[in-house]
Amino acid sequence: MTIIERASSQDFVHICALDETVHQGASRRRFIGEAFAHGPVAVARVDGAVRGFVIFDESFFDQFFVRLLIVHPDFRRRGLATALMRAAELDCQGAKIFTSTNQSNLPMQRLCDRLGFVKSGFVENLDEGDPELIYVKFLAPVPDAPHDSGDD
Repeated sequence: MTIIERASSQDFVHICALDETVHQGASRRRFIGEAFAHGPVAVARVDGAVRGFVIFDESFFDQFFVRLLIVHPDFRRRGLATALMRAAELDCQGAKIFTSTNQSNLPMQRLCDRLGFVKSGFVENLDEGDPELIYVKFLAPVPDAPHDSGDD
């Protein structure tokens, strides 16, 4: 059974281990710890074990932003990433949500496309030769700008 829920403090060590597994030992323990302290973190549990997580906050120009989405390789293509992204959307207090991924990360680009995100721009020189693509999803209708009736 799969459950998507807010991470608890007991999940911290499991999230760090999953992150290190997926990124071949690259430790982001401090980053993950700060996310636990200052922003929401959601986990995907499969049969009680953490198999994915998402970190999101309002760090992107004061806009809601999915900073990190990780799913264990053995549990991909089972809907966990979709469920985690939807959990982030439900937690979003604004009318739009942003995320980003490297140009080389085709699975994340396909996920963004399937979930209704659209490309919003890119940033070069973060990872040499692999631009960061920025995506946005509009969650609520954006009010129309006032129309000028020309009756001045």
